[in-house]
Amino acid sequence: MLWRAPARRFPVLAIRDFRLLIADRLLAPAAAGLSMVGVSFAVLNVTGSTADLSYVLAAQIAPMLVFSLVGGVAADRFRPQRVIIAANLAIVAGEGAFGLLVLTGRPPLWAMIALEALAGIGMSMFYPASQALLPQLVPDALLQEASSISRLAMNSGMMTGAAAGGLLVAAAGPGWALTLCAIGMTGTVPMLLAIKGTRSPAPDSGAPGMLTALRDGWTEFRSHTWLWVIVLQFCLVLMAWCAAFQVLGPVVAKAHLGGPAAWGAITAADSFGLIAGGLVSLRFTPRRPMLFVVLIGGAIAISPLSLAFVLPLPVICLASFCLGVLLEMMMVVWTVTMARAIAPDKLARVSSYDALGSMMAMPAGALIAGPVAAAIGVPAAQFGAAAVTVVVSALCLIPRDIRTIRSDALGQLRPAEPLLPVVEGQRAAAEHRADGERGPRLDNRWDRQDLPDQELLIPGQVRHDGLDKEVVGT
Repeated sequence: MLWRAPARRFPVLAIRDFRLLIADRLLAPAAAGLSMVGVSFAVLNVTGSTADLSYVLAAQIAPMLVFSLVGGVAADRFRPQRVIIAANLAIVAGEGAFGLLVLTGRPPLWAMIALEALAGIGMSMFYPASQALLPQLVPDALLQEASSISRLAMNSGMMTGAAAGGLLVAAAGPGWALTLCAIGMTGTVPMLLAIKGTRSPAPDSGAPGMLTALRDGWTEFRSHTWLWVIVLQFCLVLMAWCAAFQVLGPVVAKAHLGGPAAWGAITAADSFGLIAGGLVSLRFTPRRPMLFVVLIGGAIAISPLSLAFVLPLPVICLASFCLGVLLEMMMVVWTVTMARAIAPDKLARVSSYDALGSMMAMPAGALIAGPVAAAIGVPAAQFGAAAVTVVVSALCLIPRDIRTIRSDALGQLRPAEPLLPVVEGQRAAAEHRADGERGPRLDNRWDRQDLPDQELLIPGQVRHDGLDKEVVGT
């Protein structure tokens, strides 16, 4: 098998379900990358209006206000991969129909808004389910490695899709990019159906109602000061970024940088930076993770500033690359922190509040971008967005938790879990050592998860707490 040699270096690759997840996270982001370029230029080609682009992108983001919460409850109650399948099919319907309308004529504005709202429903349900799925497939000792590799796959797919999208839109038009996005998303369904290793959902008879489940998730969310402060930070930062980069970025690219191919190059540079950041994250763990996250949030100001100054395209691409490195390191830190600090049965719901809070102001950013740019000019609007980003991030350094929580104390932030039953044969295989040392402690909630059943014990090696230790064969 091709994966066996890499698995000796990265043991998480020995887990079958994780390999299926990696395949999905290559294909789905590649399809999404095609859509990123295709939607913006489809609207600009049809209407030529920055305001109309704002309305369409706002419609794509607006479902986050409701459906991220629905997705969080569903992913805590059912298998998360089933929720992701439903989300991807909504994207297939929205982007596929949009692409066909563009290929066959000039779709009206209301149709573009409605179809992007449908695609947005799928996007909003994906995040909490995705956050909940990964910790169910790998043991905690391999979570950082799994998160880094998973996000490497996602960003590689996104980079490929964005670059291909820019070239495809320039050569054949945005309709083809949107249609291929739908085809790619359809291809993810068999991969997700093949993932079998997650825990079984709780019986419906014992499941709480929607409102009770949401209330329990909210209680967990607000109990962590570091969590809600950073979510509030990104609520405002992403609003500014959406307006200055997501909406006004294609406008700058079309007017000054060369059009869709240039915008595809910028987004591809960002994705390539994310890939480089993922490689760094395989071994990088900041001592104070929350401080690191807040500081990188402030660095997002780089995006609107590089466009406001209308720097040469290679310089903007370099800035996007560097920011991508930092953002990916931050996202791996955030994913691992959430998985280790939040109770597993509430992780999807807490992640849905994270997604809702972080992105709830993005529709407002998309809606005001066009009118503000028309009133004060595109560069001034982008300078304003950069200022908001820096000021908000500085204020978020005030709470003590942000500055003092250490990475080695994350496990203390969530309550102890009841011990899981362990098959005796698994205990013997996991704890045996040729030198007499004990292996991962199966009475420890960090070490006991899914060890041999997920093929973690590959020939000659097991990774535990970042150390490689020899074991007797498998």
